[in-house]
Amino acid sequence: MKNLYTKLLFLFLAVMATGCSDDDTVSHTNVSAVEALYLPEDNKFYDLSTQSSALFEWQGAYAEDNGVVLYDVVFDKENGDFSNPVYVIPSDGNGFQKTLNLSFTKLNTIAGLAGIEPETTGKLKWTVRSSKGINFMMASVYRTIEVLRPGGFSPPDQLFITGSASEEGDVVENAIPFKKTGVSTFEIYTQLQAGEYSFVTRTNGTPEVFYINDGDLKQDGFTTYSDETKVYRIRVDFSDGSTEITEIQKIELWFPPLGEYLFEYNYAGHGTWEALNEYIEFKQESWGRDERYKFKFTVVTDGETAEEWFGSVNADNSRPDVNSSESYWYMIPVTDDFWNNCFKFATPVDMSNVNAKIDFGATIPAYTHSFTVL
Repeated sequence: MKNLYTKLLFLFLAVMATGCSDDDTVSHTNVSAVEALYLPEDNKFYDLSTQSSALFEWQGAYAEDNGVVLYDVVFDKENGDFSNPVYVIPSDGNGFQKTLNLSFTKLNTIAGLAGIEPETTGKLKWTVRSSKGINFMMASVYRTIEVLRPGGFSPPDQLFITGSASEEGDVVENAIPFKKTGVSTFEIYTQLQAGEYSFVTRTNGTPEVFYINDGDLKQDGFTTYSDETKVYRIRVDFSDGSTEITEIQKIELWFPPLGEYLFEYNYAGHGTWEALNEYIEFKQESWGRDERYKFKFTVVTDGETAEEWFGSVNADNSRPDVNSSESYWYMIPVTDDFWNNCFKFATPVDMSNVNAKIDFGATIPAYTHSFTVL
C-alpha cells in the first residue's frame, strides 16, 4: 500500500511539473505592444517616382521573459483598421530591429495593393506589431503616410500576350511569352490579327492583366486591334508605363560581296521567320570565296519607316564549323556598315539550297538564326 501511495505522489508531482512548465512556456511568449512611432512623421509625403527609400522607426517592446522581440510593420488602406492589412513585412534584420528601410519600389507595390492608382496620390496607414513569433501585439498607435505613385507598375517576373488578336487566341493557358530584356522591360515579336489582346503575368490562377491605351500601359483591360494582320515588336517598360509598337515589315539577307539582298524571310509564327529551299553561292575573289552576310529589318514605328540591322557581336568572323558554339549565330543590333559585324556562312552552304530560319522567340537564350543544307 505504501508503494502505491508513493507512486501516486510521484505521478501527481509530475503532472504539476508539466503544468507549470506549460504555463512558463506560454508566459515566455508574452510581449508588450509598441507604444510610440518615431519615423516617418505623421502624414509624411513621398514621391515614389524617385530612386530612394523610406525609414520607419519605433519604440521597442518588452518580452515577459526579458528575451528578444520580433517586429512586423503592418500597412493598411487609409480607412482600414489593420484587421485585414494589405501588407505585412518583417523589420530590418529579419524582424529583430526596431527599424525598417523600405525601398520606394516596394512602397509603390504596397500602394498598389491598397488601391492607389498609378500617377495619383493616396494615403497609407502603418503601425507595428510585436511578438515572439506567436501572440502578436498590435501597437496602440498608428501613423499615416501620403504617396504619389509613378506612372509605371511593379515589374512582374514574366509576361505573356493573350486574346483573340494574338497568335494563340484567347485561351490564357496558351498565351505566348515575352522576353524579359531588363529589370522592368519586356519585348515580343508576334503577329496580330483583328480582335482584342492583353498582357498577363501568368497562364494559370488569377494573373495581373495589362493593356495598351494611347501608348501607355494600363491595368485590367484589353486593347482592340482592327488593322490588317501584321507582325509587330511590342516593347513594354513597367517602370514608367511606356510602350512601343513597331511593325516588322520585311527581313532580308544582306550579302555584301555582291552588294545585294539574296532573299526575303517569311513570318512563321511565335517570333520566327523562315526562307525555304533558297540557293546560296559565295562570290569568288582573287584571294578566295567571300561568304559574309547580315540582316536588314525594315520597320515602321508611328508611321515612320526605318532600317534596323542585325549582325554578329564580332566585327569580323571566321567560318563556323561543327565545333562552333551556339553563340556564334546570336544576332544583335549593329550598324549599316557595309562589312562590319558580318557573319560568315559555313563551307557546306556554298552552292547549296538551304532552309534559313531566324528565331526571335522568348524561350531561347538570345535571338539567333540558322541555315540547314538540303
